[in-house]
Amino acid sequence: MKIFDIYEHLNKIAPFDTQEEWDNSGLIVGSFESEFEQIYLSLDIDSELVDKMKPNSLLITHHPLIFKGLKVINLAKYPSGIIAEMIKKNISLISMHTNFDKAVLNRYFVTEILGFDISRSDEFLIYCDVNLNFKELVDLVKDRLNLNQIRTVYAKDEIKTIAICTGSGADLMPYVKADVLLTGDIKYHQALEARENLLNLIDINHYESEQYFGESLAKYLQNLGVLIIISNSKNPFTHF
Repeated sequence: MKIFDIYEHLNKIAPFDTQEEWDNSGLIVGSFESEFEQIYLSLDIDSELVDKMKPNSLLITHHPLIFKGLKVINLAKYPSGIIAEMIKKNISLISMHTNFDKAVLNRYFVTEILGFDISRSDEFLIYCDVNLNFKELVDLVKDRLNLNQIRTVYAKDEIKTIAICTGSGADLMPYVKADVLLTGDIKYHQALEARENLLNLIDINHYESEQYFGESLAKYLQNLGVLIIISNSKNPFTHF
């Protein structure tokens, strides 16, 4: 199968022209006329993943390997070294980032992982109606994500509506119309602002909330007649 054919298929699932202006989704490494033998799906790309990939493969990631133009190609540094290894092994790369967030990943995380029913959506924000207190919601999220502990900002106890954005969505706080925002990468001053404005926060972490990219995309690729391998990159954070 050619890269062009799979690109057209992916474009129907989550149109690339719906990505944000700052994003870099699309074909990043390779040529539309290149052919591949198997597909790997991963949240990100790291050297360990590239090492175990077979030659003549297509890698589809959520996060683009390149966001801005590279001014220096330093083969001893990320991401240049990884790109060089990919070219040696004839590995192509397509990334589906904000376009996939809007079309698939956020909804998949909310319904399939957290188990909530969606009441409405607004771009990156998914809203759900619940009838829980704050501790009950926190315990539920910890259980569904298999987390021993989780960062929160407690502002009030009664929870009727929650807003969810996978990845890093704290910048959306001014637009949230809910009792709680669940997202990742929450900064200190955002936490302070939320508490003062009586908005609860639950930090679901970036990796933990988006690690389901591969499985959420795989179901759309089952009938292509190509081997699909879900092989996530490793979480760069460790906890002691």
